[in-house]
Amino acid sequence: MKVIVNGKEKELKSEATLKDAVAGENYVEGSLVSVHMSTEKVVRETSDFKLETSVGTMILHLEDTDGAKAWKKAMSSAEGSTTRWVTKDIAAFGAFKTDIPSDKEERRYRKYDCFFSLGGADNHTTYMMIAKKEHKRAYSAGVGNIGRITFGRHVLDSIREGERLISIKPVVSEASSVNFKVTKDLNIKLEEGYRIETNVLVKLNTDSPASSEHILIMGSKGYINVSEATGSFAGCRDDMDVSIPDESHGIREAGTVAVRNEGTGTGHILFYKERRTSSPYHNDAGMLERGSGIISGASAGDKITIMTDPERIISVGMTQKEAASFLASKGIKQKRGGDTSDDAIVVDQNPEMTLAVMNSKEAETIGVPRGKVFRISLSENVPADTYYFRKVTGLSHKPIGSMKTQFSFPGMSLITFYGDEERSKTLYPQEPFKKCNKGDIGLTNQSRPHHGLIGVRLDNSKEYGPTGEEPYGTNIIGKFLDDLKKLAETEEDEIIYVTEAEL
Repeated sequence: MKVIVNGKEKELKSEATLKDAVAGENYVEGSLVSVHMSTEKVVRETSDFKLETSVGTMILHLEDTDGAKAWKKAMSSAEGSTTRWVTKDIAAFGAFKTDIPSDKEERRYRKYDCFFSLGGADNHTTYMMIAKKEHKRAYSAGVGNIGRITFGRHVLDSIREGERLISIKPVVSEASSVNFKVTKDLNIKLEEGYRIETNVLVKLNTDSPASSEHILIMGSKGYINVSEATGSFAGCRDDMDVSIPDESHGIREAGTVAVRNEGTGTGHILFYKERRTSSPYHNDAGMLERGSGIISGASAGDKITIMTDPERIISVGMTQKEAASFLASKGIKQKRGGDTSDDAIVVDQNPEMTLAVMNSKEAETIGVPRGKVFRISLSENVPADTYYFRKVTGLSHKPIGSMKTQFSFPGMSLITFYGDEERSKTLYPQEPFKKCNKGDIGLTNQSRPHHGLIGVRLDNSKEYGPTGEEPYGTNIIGKFLDDLKKLAETEEDEIIYVTEAEL
């Protein structure tokens, strides 16, 4: 059978499941998939009727009255009639036969009201009247208003005696009813013609480079987490410890991807399901080109596979030679800095933001010898502390981070690095260690004056941690995996580079 997966036709065996459909697609295990099973067009009549006259078109909107019911019965007879008389108060089309009873009640009519009149109190000579101004009168018809002219009111000024009511047609509305589900269950059996989306694709806005980069960074692991979902949007709050400048703004249409640029929630990414007005606090970062069904069905706690156009252009972590090839494939010219040898590791790229690189068509890649980049391992049991470390070092947004030595002296049992005093206010004390091992990476927590300081222990100790603090002032966050002797040779105010990846 044939199904459509991410916009492309795919041939699958009969009895295939969703697992077969997502095979080979851009999809992160455990993330949402949308399955569109059918789209049905629903056509229904409205309460509006199109009156085509010889001088223009008007729309009559029916009210919930006996006059409206009588109109539906009589409109086929009224079709083709002419304007029998026109006064300062009314225009009258007719005459035609109805079964409307007569009465002598005087009624008030607003401008543009439509109603019946019986000539000589005889329903064999019924007229449809349109009020040209507000007035009160008895027109002999024993039913109330039909409705009002809501569109083409200017035509009324052009109507003269003898103009024709050419046709009367009901106005219909057409809507699409989409039968789809959003699921993580890959065992669902598929049927011919199903349309499947395994990811969302965001076309980034070139006028919002910083906001676009924030989305690229948040999606660098291949997916984003849904922090909350409302009727208007699905949002991701995974990193709001960022600075986002004021960039492009516009009407937030359904499908718009925005990033908050100021106030509480700066860095909040919002995928809109409904139209919202422009806001100076929300940058227009891009537009969904695929995956609206996934967004519409997402709930807090869900995971969504994400792709972007363009993809992120970051060469940090590659060798200079690899970076040259990678950048060339994106149409970017490489300019080497630092260690320019082919085997040197790129630890910085300038400019770093993808859209800025694309605009300049050139990127400088700063290299260092491979031995200058140290491998570390961070604990996933202390997320707030490792989050702080990644933010301070830059590992939160690129594969290689950097630290500046604060204190180093030959023969010392530890080495310390500068942290961020402001960010470190949330480093709450952990359970005190019983023994600090050689190679342990630690932070000074908020219970001590120098909170935020980062350190590596160069020998074992039961009394002091990696930053020289006692156990209650120390939070252990990970392990230094490379040569500690080489690390110990680092001088004060020297920059060292760290990575969690294997180079």
